[in-house]
Amino acid sequence: MGDPIKKIELKDGTTRYRFVIDIGRDPASGRRKQLTKTYDTKKEARAEYAKIKHQTDEGTFVGPVKITMSEWLDTWLKSATIDVEKATASNYADALLPVRKQLGDRRLQQVTEEDIDDLVDWMLTSGRRRGGKPGTGLSVRSVKLTLGRLRSALNVAVRRKLVVRNVAQYTQIPREARRQAAAAAAERKPWGETEVRHFLAAIRDCRLYAPVLLSLIGMRPAEVCGLRWSAVDLEAGTLSVELTRTLVDGEVEEKGPKSEKGKRKLPLPKPLHAALKTFKAKQTAEAIHAGEVYERSGFVMVDELGAPWKTDKFRRAIYKLMAQANVRKVRPYDARHACLTYLATSGVPDVVVSAWAGHADLSFTKRVYIHPDVEHLREAADQLDELLG
Repeated sequence: MGDPIKKIELKDGTTRYRFVIDIGRDPASGRRKQLTKTYDTKKEARAEYAKIKHQTDEGTFVGPVKITMSEWLDTWLKSATIDVEKATASNYADALLPVRKQLGDRRLQQVTEEDIDDLVDWMLTSGRRRGGKPGTGLSVRSVKLTLGRLRSALNVAVRRKLVVRNVAQYTQIPREARRQAAAAAAERKPWGETEVRHFLAAIRDCRLYAPVLLSLIGMRPAEVCGLRWSAVDLEAGTLSVELTRTLVDGEVEEKGPKSEKGKRKLPLPKPLHAALKTFKAKQTAEAIHAGEVYERSGFVMVDELGAPWKTDKFRRAIYKLMAQANVRKVRPYDARHACLTYLATSGVPDVVVSAWAGHADLSFTKRVYIHPDVEHLREAADQLDELLG
């Protein structure tokens, strides 16, 4: 075999050293692929030839490709979301929007670790495009989600030999940003017992009293909006969580709970039982008054014409009630936290609290949803009174 390095002379008299090397076969056509490289010196050309030859023999060589970051994300999303729910697929795509915005037109092989660091900095300072004031920073949680999806996409790119390594693998969110996010999360706490009682007293005559109570017994907003009267047994005093009703890309999606544990039958507390009876009677009167225009959807959470509510409308209505009742504004989802915290700190066994929440993992319920405050700790202080005399 002759020397693979060929000396060539350009038109201007400059000498260069060039080689052509086989780098495998095209997976689509099966044809042999070759790579041509040219260098100023024979030493450089020989070193690069040896490197590529070794990598092709080992099966680790990554040849040049023209695919952009956005094109690769399209390919990855198509395979990564084959067997996931519509909402999950939408979350995957949404998480990668900042990557497309900042790096979408870049060649995949040209993206560097510094580019990923810059992406994280941009997201934290000015990456918001919706769900708040455009141009402000996204949450640390959003950045984590984006990095997680990007790392997964690049891991597959490495496996398919499109890039040499995953440039997002070791990217970190700055410590100060993580500290501020943790501090903000610590300050956010669900209502205590006094706030719950004050709010309920203020809205007792409101049309939405029963749906609010459903939230306050720990049902998710999507579960409240997905509850049908057929799942409520007023004679037995129970309700069954069988369906959720959520918004995915602006469209309503009805599906079962996240897990088998999420499908659960709950006994109705007496105040909720009475409120649901009143609410059902009110809807019957509304249907008679509306006549043929009334939509008999079968959902509990409907307006005066029987049209089922979406979670965003339910959220806005609850915020309005909070303002009218002059109570501290919290997320509607925090009513679930308030309920589970109350149950856990009232002596209800952990396994029952987890089952009530519809969780399969008991430790997850305690870690995420239970928020003891100073009032809950007074019982411990009372016990220490005895110890300390």
